[in-house]
Amino acid sequence: MKKKVSIFWFRRDLRLDDNAGLFKALASNHPVLPIFIFDREILKELPEDDARLTFIHQQVQNLNKTLQKDYNSGIAMYSGTPLDVFKELTSHWDVTEVYTNRDYEPYARQRDTAIEEYLLSEDISFKTSKDHVIFEKNEITKDDGNPYVVYTPYKNKWKEIYKTSDVPLSLPSETRLNNLLQFGDFPALTLGELGFRASDISVPDYNLESELVRNYEKTRNYPAADGTSHLGPHLRFGTISVRRALKKAMESENETFWNELIWREFFMQILWHFPHTTTAAFKKQYDRIAWRNREDEFEKWKKGETGFALVDAGMRQLNKTGYMHNRVRMLVASFLCKHLLIDWRWGEAYFAEKLLDYECSSNVGNWQWAAGSGVDAAPYFRIFNPMTQVDKFDKDHSYIKTWIPEFGSPDYVEKMVDHKQARERCLQTYKEALN
Repeated sequence: MKKKVSIFWFRRDLRLDDNAGLFKALASNHPVLPIFIFDREILKELPEDDARLTFIHQQVQNLNKTLQKDYNSGIAMYSGTPLDVFKELTSHWDVTEVYTNRDYEPYARQRDTAIEEYLLSEDISFKTSKDHVIFEKNEITKDDGNPYVVYTPYKNKWKEIYKTSDVPLSLPSETRLNNLLQFGDFPALTLGELGFRASDISVPDYNLESELVRNYEKTRNYPAADGTSHLGPHLRFGTISVRRALKKAMESENETFWNELIWREFFMQILWHFPHTTTAAFKKQYDRIAWRNREDEFEKWKKGETGFALVDAGMRQLNKTGYMHNRVRMLVASFLCKHLLIDWRWGEAYFAEKLLDYECSSNVGNWQWAAGSGVDAAPYFRIFNPMTQVDKFDKDHSYIKTWIPEFGSPDYVEKMVDHKQARERCLQTYKEALN
């Protein structure tokens, strides 16, 4: 006779504490079998030394060690398509419910719909929780029910509702871990068995110390200063809860840091309401732009060999570490779209491949912002000057010299375009498309 269990499906929530779906699963009437699925549909798109996969695998292993040591339990790891994995699970266990936390990206929504349909056909309930954000879907809308497409009014409404809502400050799943299934030999997988190898790039720890958060507004624009929290990948993969991050921001009384967390949710609700924006301009007329899309120029941009030092430093930092300072991200994106007239989708895809903190909604939203084609976007005639950006944010060239050791020598490449001519070409191209 098969043993009755509830299943908790770990995904972008790799922690045992303050985990909404896990909290609810552990309150169910049956012992909880935790699982993690290395989804082949996702893995097939990744390089064999993908740093994010290495990080995910490490985090699952760390959770396993804790559960094995303290609770005689663990996370069962599987590789395959989620549908095939659940068919296997239901053949071995009498599964009563499956719990997980909601994911809002287009692929995740399609995947979860298929899983729910299968489970319902087996008379198994599929229970999802809001965990990745404070507010989701239609929870922050205009008075007429339509979604916000401008950040500032969205932010104001977000704060207004937050102050009067009963959003939980924490969901202490860590207090219920005794309800996990005790099972001596959980399936485990090595990176090699998945067809991958460990990356040389590691995800830095996040920093939410009060001094950094308190000074965030003063330091965040200067790439040479270590003034950022490195919170992005940890929110992306759920090694910290958004509730805890928000609590830190509010304790510091730093409005700017709080606002950055709301930007994240703004782009997530845009992706929820307008999933087509992953491949098409939010403002449809921007899909008429006659992009030049020169492969050779794209290669120079990718390698950090444009001759514009702040652009090149940013791209070299990205290639070496999987990270790029946010101020520099805006510049390199603007440079690709406007100086080189290369389609924002090319840049978005490259960032998606390289960024440790890659978040589909934010990546698409920010690239469309840079191209002028998105919600609340920079106007098309706003074209960053790569030289004056250096004067403003890296005047002593500290950041540039860190990533371009040959800067200032004859070995450094010549500028690939003339700024003034590129700007005029961009304005003309955009005008022709938009008029």
